[in-house]
Amino acid sequence: WWARRCGTTFRLILKGLVEDEALRDFLAPAGLQGKIILDPMLGGGTTLHEAIRLGANVVGADIDPIPVLQARATLTQVPLAQLEAAYQQLTDGLWRSLGAYFAVETLAGYMVPLRFMLYGVRRACACGPAIQLDSLDLRPHDEVRVDPERLGVWQGDRWQGAFIDLPAGVRLIDKRSRHCASCGEKFQVPPNLPYREQLVPLVTVAVCPEAGVEYRPVSPDDQMRLAAAQLAVSRTWQDAAFVIPPGPKSRDLHYRGIDNYRDLFSPRQQLYLWESRRLLAEVPPEIRLNLGLLISTSLEFNSLLCGYKGGNAQRPGAIRHVFAHHAYGFPYTVVENNPLFEPAGRKASGTLGQLFHDRIRRARQWAAAPAERVPAGRGSQQVPLPGEKDGGMAVLTAAELAQGQRRFLLHHGSAVDLPLPADSIDYVITDPPYFDSVQYGDLANFFRVWLQQLLPEAADWQYELDAAAIDPREPVAGAAYDYLAVLGGIFSECQRVLRPDSGRLIFTFHHGKATAWAALAGALRQARFQLVNYYVVHSESPASVHINGLNALTHDAILVLAPAVNREWQRPGWPAHADSEQFTATCARMLGWSLSDAADETDLPAAWQALLSSG
Repeated sequence: WWARRCGTTFRLILKGLVEDEALRDFLAPAGLQGKIILDPMLGGGTTLHEAIRLGANVVGADIDPIPVLQARATLTQVPLAQLEAAYQQLTDGLWRSLGAYFAVETLAGYMVPLRFMLYGVRRACACGPAIQLDSLDLRPHDEVRVDPERLGVWQGDRWQGAFIDLPAGVRLIDKRSRHCASCGEKFQVPPNLPYREQLVPLVTVAVCPEAGVEYRPVSPDDQMRLAAAQLAVSRTWQDAAFVIPPGPKSRDLHYRGIDNYRDLFSPRQQLYLWESRRLLAEVPPEIRLNLGLLISTSLEFNSLLCGYKGGNAQRPGAIRHVFAHHAYGFPYTVVENNPLFEPAGRKASGTLGQLFHDRIRRARQWAAAPAERVPAGRGSQQVPLPGEKDGGMAVLTAAELAQGQRRFLLHHGSAVDLPLPADSIDYVITDPPYFDSVQYGDLANFFRVWLQQLLPEAADWQYELDAAAIDPREPVAGAAYDYLAVLGGIFSECQRVLRPDSGRLIFTFHHGKATAWAALAGALRQARFQLVNYYVVHSESPASVHINGLNALTHDAILVLAPAVNREWQRPGWPAHADSEQFTATCARMLGWSLSDAADETDLPAAWQALLSSG
């Protein structure tokens, strides 16, 4: 899930709530035993994981099923040995079913697993057809390159062969060639050509026992395997289950004539998903959940939207995953990855084996014995935290949270109506959606349609769009009001379940737009919250590609609110727009004033506009 936040920030928040001063130190294990903490907008689950590490019992809710499933998988303590055995059984079954489709013959005559296949994209101008690549250099320093004159591949000083079945008169160009040098026309996609038919298989990459990593042109046998996969997949999925709904990010797909998620995956990749579904049905539920999510996350590296970074000297052969920029991108050199490729003694970008090692094996080992990094000289060192564990026991009712520790209750649905009694939660710690957010709900459809197939009984897959603070469909007029109304309902429910005297609502927020702060203030006023205090901390980098251009700041305000406080906030003066820390602090103080009796709710949008348009 995209919306993970810095665990350090949330551990800091949680440590501030520890009553025993001896346990407030950042590196001191435990401290929140006996407390119940709620995150009503679960997202990436940072709050739940950090709180359960400190011994708290936790409640998480989200309108989208994917965060709930991820929290269930990562918080449930499944023995790693069982996951290892089930993973091996899964991959053995996949190899038996799919190995022939992912086989390739090297130039020396060895049959080996394909590592990946590179495609170019069809373009045309008045002069005729062209095939465009991101770069004609496939490995740095001309180690591997496409020859546009001989229409083939060089690897070092070895001629690997010519491409086959290319259109007569075709030209091989890189993405810098936007216009034809002869006719002056812009290179365009040929009309009425579906996306998958725009892709031309050019190069296979495999590891030869004699030559090592080998790049060579696609052969007739390779084409036969592609055709066989196409025939096999025609007997599997039904298109109706994969129609792409409207959305602000999905618009980029519709614009290119892509109306079905199946069109974003090669026949071999679709067979991988089909066989995975069949094999997962035989696995126990908790292990099936982990492996199903693993296969889902592998799709970001196993789609026909994956690009090739092999020309980069620092990342030779690496794959650019689908959402590298938190949006749909359309590379000129497309990579069809082999998800089952497992090289001996080397990493392989985006393969199932690499992802299992990184996201299950190493993650489970860390969760069993968490550690934190601390500065050490010019670097850092890991400090173990004896007694901490990142995991707990699932419960089904709120009553079960009143005893024990490290228990978790998960709710899939809107947080405006939680299955919790009044006055039962010690603290609500969350991270509201960014006002003009990256459309995570829309982008998540890319994974959701396949998770419905892989884990059909794991969740209610009907997504209540109208209850989302950020609607994943096309934006409509009144979006600020919807954000206010939905958050207001969630905050009102937080007010109901918080303990009246000591309960606190705590979250991080920053934004450069007056409309965002005014909507937030309106939602909090609707729920009758007031600001107790604020703290300004470093935020995620403004260079982060998914917030670039969204008025990103370099600081967050940690906002601490309560149902009623005896503190007055003065309306602040103009913020220093060039100073991120001071700007964020000014906005936090303005929020405090906005929630006080001194502020007129009907004037808040104008008051915020006056503040942030000044200076």
